[in-house]
Amino acid sequence: MRNTFLVCYDICDDHRLAKVHKTMRAFGDHLQYSIFECQFTAADLARCRHRLDDIIDHTIDQVLFVDLGPVEGRGERVITALGKPYSPFDSPCIVVDGLKEE
Repeated sequence: MRNTFLVCYDICDDHRLAKVHKTMRAFGDHLQYSIFECQFTAADLARCRHRLDDIIDHTIDQVLFVDLGPVEGRGERVITALGKPYSPFDSPCIVVDGLKEE
């Protein structure tokens, strides 16, 4: 069974960033600068994590795996990380109006 994952990464070195991007191109569809959508079996996910594990610096880089559920439908959201641990960002959103009144 395949699940759809968003794989998002924050890599602190340009050389490692290029390697992670190239690696992810083999696993899924590039959606944004550091975001890929992948359809993984359990074996595919393990293979992807293993390849990235060899590239990233676990003390400063982060790769998030957001499980969106089965390819055929949506399930419960699960986020796991490789490298720096994931921590939810529970802060209020503040919008600043930068328009000048004339």
